[in-house]
Amino acid sequence: MTLTEFNQSDQCVHVSCPVRPVSSAVYILLYVCSAAVVLLTVCGNLLIIISVFHFKKLHTPTNMLVLSLAMSDFLIGIFVMSPTIIWTIESCWIFDRSYCICWIITSFFLGKLSIYNIALIAVDRYLALSNPFFYTNTITSRTMCIVVYLNWCFCLGYVIAFLCTNETLMSLVMCPGQCFYYLNEIWSIIDLVHSFIFPLSVIIILYTRVFVIAKKHATAIRELNNHTQSKKQKITSHSMKSERKAAKILGILVSVFLVCLLPYFIYSLLGGVIDLQLEIQQKVLIMFCLNSTINPIIYALFYPWFRRCTKLIISLQIFQTDSALVNVLS
Repeated sequence: MTLTEFNQSDQCVHVSCPVRPVSSAVYILLYVCSAAVVLLTVCGNLLIIISVFHFKKLHTPTNMLVLSLAMSDFLIGIFVMSPTIIWTIESCWIFDRSYCICWIITSFFLGKLSIYNIALIAVDRYLALSNPFFYTNTITSRTMCIVVYLNWCFCLGYVIAFLCTNETLMSLVMCPGQCFYYLNEIWSIIDLVHSFIFPLSVIIILYTRVFVIAKKHATAIRELNNHTQSKKQKITSHSMKSERKAAKILGILVSVFLVCLLPYFIYSLLGGVIDLQLEIQQKVLIMFCLNSTINPIIYALFYPWFRRCTKLIISLQIFQTDSALVNVLS
């Protein structure tokens, strides 16, 4: 996750926390609403994590990626969202230097992880629709778990490389009310390609291909329905419909992600060229974090299995014997 470049100088400009011209009731309301958003983010993603972990029927390759995305969103809700919202409400950074560094590193890592989880979902849907026989016979849940593990290691390795080669962050002399770090020109270019150009190119190109293939499948299904179908044809038709539905829902997931992501990277690009207000950075950071809140809502609206799992989890039926074998997909 790339924050705006902070042009360090020998002298630090003091930024004091302004007194907000709002009543105590409004101030309290802001914190109550913020706490509700954080709670929704954490609990919503936790429900997805428990569902995919517990129910055997959900142990599919695609759901392993969904699980990885939910885990990154869950961690964003816990470690990133709360400080960002407090920073926005208070109009300045009220925590110490150590917490600032931890927040930057955590945001950096989890932001990268979310982006590449979405890119992997695009790759998964493309393979499932473009070559279903290869996908079914080759891509297993175990294989996808290895891919997810490598993705986490890749993002962690990138963050470690950044910390080892960019000494500015660890030697940061923090100004009161500020939490920024400086990227040199080389790292600015590397991070732009790694965090924005490459993953977004993969997402856009593959999802364009996915919807072209889905349209062809829809035409093929209509043709099958116009003729007397054998049992094998009916199975093929049902499989194609399922893949198209999954591609459509995950397409919505990706679209929402891009809407939340683009303002952040536009700000990052413009931040190094023109002087933008701190309030704008805080708003785009919150918008980025809100994607982690929206994702569980998308699952609740479009995935019947998620609603069934939520009901079983809330009613504590998952503690019953053999509850993991319940067919939540039917």
